[in-house]
Amino acid sequence: MADANNAGDNLSTNASEDVNLKPYRELTWEAVALGVVQGIVLNLAFCYAALKLGFSLGGSTVAAIMGYALLRGVLRKGTMVENNINQTIASGINTAGTGVIFTVPALFLLNQKWQQDGTGSLAFEALPLAIAGIAGAILGVVVIIPLRKQMIEMDRLRFPTGVAVTTIIRAGSTGVEKARLLAIGFAIAAAWKLVMLSGWLDSTPEAIAASGFGITHEELYFGCGFIPAQFAPVIYLSLMNLAAGMLAGRGGLPFFAGGILSWWVIAPAAASLGWVSPELIEDFGGIDWAIYSKMLRPLGIGTLVGGALMGVVMAFPAIQSAMRSLATAAKTAGSGSRVGGDELSLKTLIFGTVLSVILFFVASMLTEGVTIPQALLSAVVGTLWLGLAALIVAQATGMTDISPMSGMALISVTLMMVLLNGNIAASMVVGVAVCVAIGQGADMMQDLKTGFMIGARPIKQQVVQFAVTWLGALVALAAVYALWQSGEGGQGGFGLGTSLPAPQGGALMGIIDAVKSGNVPVDKYLMGALVGGCLGAAPMPGLGVLVGLAMYLPFSITLGYGIGCLTQMGIQKVKGLEFCEHKLVPLCAGLIVGEALTGMGHAFFNIFQSWMAGGGQ
Repeated sequence: MADANNAGDNLSTNASEDVNLKPYRELTWEAVALGVVQGIVLNLAFCYAALKLGFSLGGSTVAAIMGYALLRGVLRKGTMVENNINQTIASGINTAGTGVIFTVPALFLLNQKWQQDGTGSLAFEALPLAIAGIAGAILGVVVIIPLRKQMIEMDRLRFPTGVAVTTIIRAGSTGVEKARLLAIGFAIAAAWKLVMLSGWLDSTPEAIAASGFGITHEELYFGCGFIPAQFAPVIYLSLMNLAAGMLAGRGGLPFFAGGILSWWVIAPAAASLGWVSPELIEDFGGIDWAIYSKMLRPLGIGTLVGGALMGVVMAFPAIQSAMRSLATAAKTAGSGSRVGGDELSLKTLIFGTVLSVILFFVASMLTEGVTIPQALLSAVVGTLWLGLAALIVAQATGMTDISPMSGMALISVTLMMVLLNGNIAASMVVGVAVCVAIGQGADMMQDLKTGFMIGARPIKQQVVQFAVTWLGALVALAAVYALWQSGEGGQGGFGLGTSLPAPQGGALMGIIDAVKSGNVPVDKYLMGALVGGCLGAAPMPGLGVLVGLAMYLPFSITLGYGIGCLTQMGIQKVKGLEFCEHKLVPLCAGLIVGEALTGMGHAFFNIFQSWMAGGGQ
C-alpha cells in the first residue's frame, strides 16, 4: 500500500513537473500563420477602403476578434499573448499597405493625365517601388524599437488604439459573439455589393436627368427635379462608407462638416455669384462638375496640405519629447533587467539599418534617370528623414492617436524633387519608403503598448514585425496595379469619376502636376492652405486634414459617412457606449471588410476576364 501511495506521489510529482515545464503559448506557428493570412486579407480590404474614403483603417480590432475565435474557439489552446502575436503581425502587414496606397496611385493618375493631355507620359517601374516599401517597413521598425522602454514604460504615453485592442484581447469570453457579428456584417455587405455591381437597381442617365431621382454608379440621386444640381443631395450606396462613419461617431463630424461646407455653402454661393463661367460649365458637362473640378478640389488640396503641415508644426512638442526620449533611451539602454532579453539586440538593429540603406540605394538606382551620386543622396537623406518622420509620428500617435502621414508624404516628395532635379518617379520611391516607415513605426508602438498591458515579451513582437510585415508593402502594390487594370481597357480603375476616387493619391498628383507644369491655382491653394492651417491649429488633432479630404471627395461619400456618424451617436444615446463597443464595432468592421473584399474580388475577376478574352496573353 505504501509503495502504491509512493508511486501515486511520484506520478503526481512527474505530472506537476510536466505542467510546470510546459511553455506558455506566445510565439507559435499557429499565431504567425493566422496573423499573416489575416494581415494579407485586411491589407487588400483596407487598400480598397483607402482608395474610396481617403483614409485607412486599422486592422488590429478585426485581427484580435478573429484571433480569439480561431485560436481559442477552434484550436482550443489560444492565450492572450498568443493572440497578441497574431494581431501584431496582422496589423503590421495591413499598416504597411497604407504608405503605398497614399502615394503610388499618384503615379498612375499623373501618367494618365499627361497621356490624355498629349504632354507625354511618366515612366515608372514596380520593382523600385517594391524595394522602397520593403526598406521602409524594415527601417520603421528599427527606428522605433530603441524608444519602446522610454515611451511606453517611462513616459507612459497613451497610445489609444493599443489600449482599445488590449480591452478586446482581455475580454476573450465575448470573442465568439463578436466574431459572429463580424461574419454577419461581412455577409450583408458582400451581398449588397454584389447587388450594386450587378446594376439591377440602376436607372439611365436620361431618366435621372428628367426626374432628378435614381441610381447610377452606386450613387442615389434625389434632387427630385427641383433642387439645383450644385446643391442636390446624392449619397453613395456603400455600407462600407456608412460603417466607417459609424465607427468614427462624433469624432467624424468634422469630415461631414467639410462636405456640408463645400456643397451646401461654397457651391451655391459660387453659382449664385457667377464665379463659374458658362464656358467651364459647358466643358465639364454641368455646373456641379465645373465647381467641383475648378474650385472645390483645389481648395480641398490646399486645405489638406495646410492642415497636414500645421499638424507637423503642432507636433513640435512631440518632436522635442521624442528627441529627449531618444537621448534618455540611449543612456538607459544597458540598465534594467535583461532576463531572456527584452529587446532585439543592437547588432540586429544595425543590420536592419544598413540593409535598409542598401535597399534605398538599389531602389533609386533602378529608377530611370538617377545617377550614382543622386542614388547615394537619396539613400542618405531619405534614411535620415525617414527616421525623423517615424520618430515624430510615433510620438504624435502616442499622444493623440492621429498620424500626420499626409504632411510627411508631401514634404518627402517635394524635398526629393528638389534634390533629384524634378525626377518624379525617384522622388516617389522615397515617398513610399517614408510613408511605409511612418505607418510601421506608429503601428509597432501601438502593438507594443498592447503587449505591455497584457504582459507579453516585447522581443517576440519585435521579431515577428521585423520578419514578416514587409509583406504588406508588396501586397498593397499588387492591389494598386490590379485595381488600376480593372478599369476599361486595362487602366483607369481608380481616380476621379470612378467608384474609387483615390483622394490622397489624387491630391498628391495635383500638387506634383501643378508644380511640374507651372500651372498652379495659387489663389485657391493659398486660400485652402490658410483655412487648413487655422483648422490644424485647433485643439482637435487632424481637423484640417479631415475637412480638406471632405472638400476634395465627392459629396456622395461625405454625406453617407456623415449619416453613419449621426447613426452611431443616436444608437449610443439609446443603447449606451458598451453596446456600441461590443456589438456595433464588430458588425461595422464586418461591413467594411465584406464590401472591400467583394470589390477586390470583382476587380480580379475583371482582369481574369480580360486575360481570357485576349487568349491568355
